[in-house]
Amino acid sequence: MDHREVGEYWNGNADTWTQLARAGYDIYRDFVNSPAFFAMLPKIAGLRVLDIGCGEGYNTRLLADRGARVVGIDIADRFIGHAIAAEREEPRGIEYRIASAVELPFEDSTFDAATAFMSLMDIPETERVLEEAFRVIRHGGFFQFSISHPCFDTPFRRTVRDEHGVKIGVEVGDYWGKVDGRVEQWLFSSAPPEVKAGLEPFKTPRFTRTLSGWLNLALDTGFSIERLCEPYASDDAIRARPRLARARVVADFLQVRLRRPG
Repeated sequence: MDHREVGEYWNGNADTWTQLARAGYDIYRDFVNSPAFFAMLPKIAGLRVLDIGCGEGYNTRLLADRGARVVGIDIADRFIGHAIAAEREEPRGIEYRIASAVELPFEDSTFDAATAFMSLMDIPETERVLEEAFRVIRHGGFFQFSISHPCFDTPFRRTVRDEHGVKIGVEVGDYWGKVDGRVEQWLFSSAPPEVKAGLEPFKTPRFTRTLSGWLNLALDTGFSIERLCEPYASDDAIRARPRLARARVVADFLQVRLRRPG
């Protein structure tokens, strides 16, 4: 499976994903992953920033709200259509383009920085993605991305619950095993049954890589590793969405900031 075949799956997910996410059901993004990502993000006001795998543009809009001049790209044209519609409704000066992270349509050193929110682990040609990001970021610029945590999103994973059904841990296994394009089906767990009724599940191709594999790939590309974060649900987040207490059992996400040497 290559990036274009993966893009077709995400094109098929785009309408339902946008509908549910904009209705507030992507709670791990809204209350855990994105808040931590933006807390770690350096100042970007006035910078030209590329958002790789922007989807319907939720985090892209947050980048623009911080004063960045943002270009968002995604291989799924239906996602880009939703992002453009939101930009027309509330203009922020964001430019959206249909493009693959594996073949970025930009000259060398075009951007001051790049971001990728939960998109890199969905692309099989990871090496080329990092090479392309390195190429289009200027010397001294940074690349910050989030992915599913490699140590806990393993080929085998099973939730452990206590006698009351409360999640207290996870069993993980086959850490060095490689999942290469297995398609999984799911919908946001926070969406109630009446909302999910009649909706086609997301079909998401899955690829796995070890923690050392991710970090060594970044180093081999030429980046230096500047900052790491493993976000978890804050007390405020759990008060707002009690089911997020499960996000404190293990780290679901890993966030990495890389720097292109200047």
